[in-house]
Amino acid sequence: MATPVLFIHGLWLHASSWGSWETRFRDEGYAPQAPGWPGDAETVPASRQSPETIGDHGIDDVVAHFAAIIDELPEPPILIGHSFGGMIAQKLLGQDLARAAIAIDAAQIKGVLPLPLSALRATLPVFKNPANKHRAVSLTAEQFRFAFGNAVSEAESDELFERWTIPAPGKPLFEAAAANFDPHSPAKVDTENQSRGPLLLIASGKDNTVPEAVTRATLKQYRHSEAVTDLTTFPDRGHSLTIDSGWAEIAETCLVWLKKQEL
Repeated sequence: MATPVLFIHGLWLHASSWGSWETRFRDEGYAPQAPGWPGDAETVPASRQSPETIGDHGIDDVVAHFAAIIDELPEPPILIGHSFGGMIAQKLLGQDLARAAIAIDAAQIKGVLPLPLSALRATLPVFKNPANKHRAVSLTAEQFRFAFGNAVSEAESDELFERWTIPAPGKPLFEAAAANFDPHSPAKVDTENQSRGPLLLIASGKDNTVPEAVTRATLKQYRHSEAVTDLTTFPDRGHSLTIDSGWAEIAETCLVWLKKQEL
């Protein structure tokens, strides 16, 4: 039976943006799927037309959503998450619900202290209005260019924006921002779990939304666990690395790592 793989998207991208990854992993003998977040519609246009169904879903809602999907699978899956999807993947792995996880430019978990100015600017569209905690917020093409597409051409950034972006709930960002002041934060991950499956963290050197310093600080949070925790960095890539013209290199890196883990 083929090993299931769940792809978990982050804020502002639709689940269908994983389509090329699903094909690549299926060709390698896995059984991939890319479910949306709670409230996401089946398509990008439909999601844009119904932001009210997307808003007000927090981290715990998304974790519970994917945990329910995992419960229906024949065996624990491999998780591959990008941005906030990377945080969700880490939480589920820490709960022993997955065989392994790959977190690509993952949103900061509780305990991670660096908050670079570029990350603040990238998330300003949400934080500029406290009411956005309960709403879904869309990016402009210019905002997407800074937060995602800064390491590709402006033309490619604009094409990615038109093709894949949807409104995103503001609540997860507010929860992550308050994580280090909340002992019961939903952004907390069980980083000390000794029995969990292997984890690969991937960082991008030009990422404005999740700068490399955040991913390296995340790695340090796992220092008390003897479970496999690896880090790979792509110095010239930005936050769009899973959807832009260089996606195949990232996917291949993930596949090579999984084979090294005998998964």
